[in-house]
Amino acid sequence: MRTETHAAPVNDSAPGDGLVKAGVILFAVGAVATLVTVAPLFLGTDPFPTVAYTVSMLMGVGFLVAGAGVLRAIAAQRRQARGGPAAPVQAR
Repeated sequence: MRTETHAAPVNDSAPGDGLVKAGVILFAVGAVATLVTVAPLFLGTDPFPTVAYTVSMLMGVGFLVAGAGVLRAIAAQRRQARGGPAAPVQAR
């Protein structure tokens, strides 16, 4: 018989982690779309429709979303350091 005690799973995600992950995904989709829309310039083919250029703007949106997540994490860490009210626990 083992005498080990099993600890409960720890939720180690900080506030803003979800925003950072979503921002990275949006940034990656926008970066791929940017590469795809620039490719016809080098290949000498017809350019893509306007929708492709609109999807390219997700790169900037992803950057802003990730930045908002970082700022939210910074604010939560400052509140914790000041001894303020604990940040609410996010459900996964």
